[in-house]
Amino acid sequence: MVSTTRVDFYVLDVAGKQSQLHFACRLAEKAYDKGINIYAHTLSAGTARQFDEMLWTFRQGSFIPHEILDGEQHHAPVRIGTQDHVMDGGELLINLAGQMPEFAQQFARVAEVITGDPEAKRAGRERYKQYKALGIEPDTHVIGS
Repeated sequence: MVSTTRVDFYVLDVAGKQSQLHFACRLAEKAYDKGINIYAHTLSAGTARQFDEMLWTFRQGSFIPHEILDGEQHHAPVRIGTQDHVMDGGELLINLAGQMPEFAQQFARVAEVITGDPEAKRAGRERYKQYKALGIEPDTHVIGS
């Protein structure tokens, strides 16, 4: 069975978690401007807080309504979650977790943001293979600095 989920890999030529989060903010802003609901999935509460903070500060004058999931019902256009608090379906999943979420196919679109770190690239190649095994043909976009 071929999945209807669209997966895009954004491969950055710069390393570091900050670069990944900054690019994810840009993706979230574009999607928000188009009226798309977004779920950003992180591995830890610390990364969720970093992304939350960066959404306020990544660009002068930007405003993207967002919130961190905590078990309560939320309605902001951008929701940030962890393994403990997951939004398991929707329009756009920005995966910042470093591994493929088991619920990825419940989203219409998945954005994988891969930094220039050797470990991040290796993990990204593994996720690429996992998506292909599910019948998804990911698109790759190389992003220069």
